[in-house]
Amino acid sequence: MHIAVFGSGGVGGYFGGRLAQAGENVLFIARGEHLQTLCTQGLRVESVKGDFMLQSVQATDDPAKAGAVDVVLLGVKAWQVPEAAKAMGRKRLSYRCKTE
Repeated sequence: MHIAVFGSGGVGGYFGGRLAQAGENVLFIARGEHLQTLCTQGLRVESVKGDFMLQSVQATDDPAKAGAVDVVLLGVKAWQVPEAAKAMGRKRLSYRCKTE
């Protein structure tokens, strides 16, 4: 799966990191100092479920660089959702729910 994590702080970093750890293709969308840290030092997560470090992650500040993705994980605060949606442009976001 190709997953874009928009907002790579505590929530986005944790879930995106766990997905990357599981072998998924994850692109972190971040900005500023956080982006610099991701690009130069990787992603470090401290958790009660176990700490981990990803030495190398894909990260950008440009959502357009994500290209076609299977999933967009929003890890932003509620008041940041409109700005995040605008930054993603007119890409169609959809979801599928399969129940059995």
